[in-house]
Amino acid sequence: MDEHSLEEFRRHWQEELAQAQALRKLRRQRRAEEAVGRGEQASGYLALAQGLPGGRGLLPTPPPALERPGGGGEQLVEPEPLSDLESNFLCGNEMDDVPFFDVQLPYELAINIFQYLDRKDLGRCAQVSKTWKVIAEDEVLWYRLCQQEGHLPESSISDYSCWKLIFQECRAKEHMLRTNWKNRRGAVSELEHIPEAVLCDVHSYDGVVIAGYTSGDVRVWDTRTWDYVAPFLETEYEEDEPGMQPYVSFVRINSSLAVAAYEDGFLHVWDLRTGKRPVHRFEHDARIQALALSREGATVATASAFDVVMLSPNEEGYWQIAAEFEVQKLVDYLEIVPDTGRYPVAIATAGDLVYLLKAEDSARTLHYVYGQPITSLDVSANQVAFGVKSLGWVYEGNKILVYSLEAERCLSKLGNALGDFTCINLRDSPPSLMVSGNMDRRVRIHDLRTDKIALSLSAHQLGVSAVQMDDWKIVSGGEEGLVSVWDYRMSQKLWEVHSRHPVRHISFNSHRLITANVPYERVVRNSDLDSFATHRRHRGLIHAYEFAVDQLAFQSPLPICHSSCNTMTGSNYDLALAFPHDRI
Repeated sequence: MDEHSLEEFRRHWQEELAQAQALRKLRRQRRAEEAVGRGEQASGYLALAQGLPGGRGLLPTPPPALERPGGGGEQLVEPEPLSDLESNFLCGNEMDDVPFFDVQLPYELAINIFQYLDRKDLGRCAQVSKTWKVIAEDEVLWYRLCQQEGHLPESSISDYSCWKLIFQECRAKEHMLRTNWKNRRGAVSELEHIPEAVLCDVHSYDGVVIAGYTSGDVRVWDTRTWDYVAPFLETEYEEDEPGMQPYVSFVRINSSLAVAAYEDGFLHVWDLRTGKRPVHRFEHDARIQALALSREGATVATASAFDVVMLSPNEEGYWQIAAEFEVQKLVDYLEIVPDTGRYPVAIATAGDLVYLLKAEDSARTLHYVYGQPITSLDVSANQVAFGVKSLGWVYEGNKILVYSLEAERCLSKLGNALGDFTCINLRDSPPSLMVSGNMDRRVRIHDLRTDKIALSLSAHQLGVSAVQMDDWKIVSGGEEGLVSVWDYRMSQKLWEVHSRHPVRHISFNSHRLITANVPYERVVRNSDLDSFATHRRHRGLIHAYEFAVDQLAFQSPLPICHSSCNTMTGSNYDLALAFPHDRI
């Protein structure tokens, strides 16, 4: 097309656009006059539909109209409902019509079209014209974009005046956290131990850590505040018998409750909002073999001998037995299914049996194959995954079975390994993915859509004891005491930290990592020499890493450089450098 033809085309296009605009304006005035004569309000959407070239049926039937305050009687329609605050933000814009090629669209309709664009497309649209720039930078769009990507989920649109700037700051913080994770920069703190006691069990929730010791003590730390003094949760044992308290077998914690099970069959429940005294005490006739606590609710499940008991408070706040079940074998693993509503649901494994325990029903067998014991367990809101050890004449390899809790049937059979699957993380993994650890020293990522192994990493010298993943990294712990961080998109190890005892607990989010090394033996060695070195070598360790800072914060003792447990001074230190030699 030559230059003359191009100018001719532009002139004809502008004339047709002007004629169409004049025609729409004339029709709009006629309908307004007719509506005034009938005592009704005029609508501009009939003109919009008629003005679209061949566009009959392109727009869906509009829902009930929303009138713009002080807007001359024209009604505005929203294809998708907005909240009251978002509507107020839209009403504050004085722009009436937005040019979309050869038609004029109402501002609210343009916003509903632009809300399907991501941040890159919004940036491109902002470069088209001044009008499109106003739409692309609307507060409603960037507020919804922040909500979709998980930034400030509890905030309202009226909390900030510029959501585009807030979105950019959140993206920059996310990039900084990821860089600190990769380069091992941040603050590390070793949670203070109890003298003359060996660490028995550790659990954490959202940065709050609970630990139980052989002395019978239960301690809680809040790693979100670095100057927090960890309190001892009081028990109801006789105070005139020091040193006679039984060992702590299991500890669990969530946002409001802390639970500890003891070797003598007692169970203590603390409400973290009311104080250090237990709010409930329950006694079993035998040792407690498994303990589970719901993440959000107030349901506790225990397994002792051949009984499984679910405890929860009633409407008045008094704890009671919500359900009780009898199983055929001793329970090895016990988990509570999240988000089950009024009636709690638990999964228990006992030898080669897997039970589905519903509070309003009797115990049902979910899986059973004679001679194939269960080696690990994890649950999500809709599925349960457990490792199965294959034995017998026909060896098929050890596998992970994934069951649907709603249909109560097997969905997938994953893996074919020689070693036992010792740990599974289904609940915290990204959608359609699951991570597992095996005694063959490998960490595997399973694709639940194809039932195949997406990635296999040779991670540890001994078996894998704990593992967790998110959208880009894996943190694994081994029986040899090694904690490794991987970027599984590159199949590359980022860094590792070693301690003496096996890693029994790993929990992390975008900016925090909690690890616990729990010894095999629960016998105090060299009790006469109570020093940091003695405790580190024989009594277990708990480390808290904070990656939201570039350098080590104050009161952040390094795990190898401290000579006394009473010394609380720290120093700025780049974790990416090699640890100094232990001079103790």
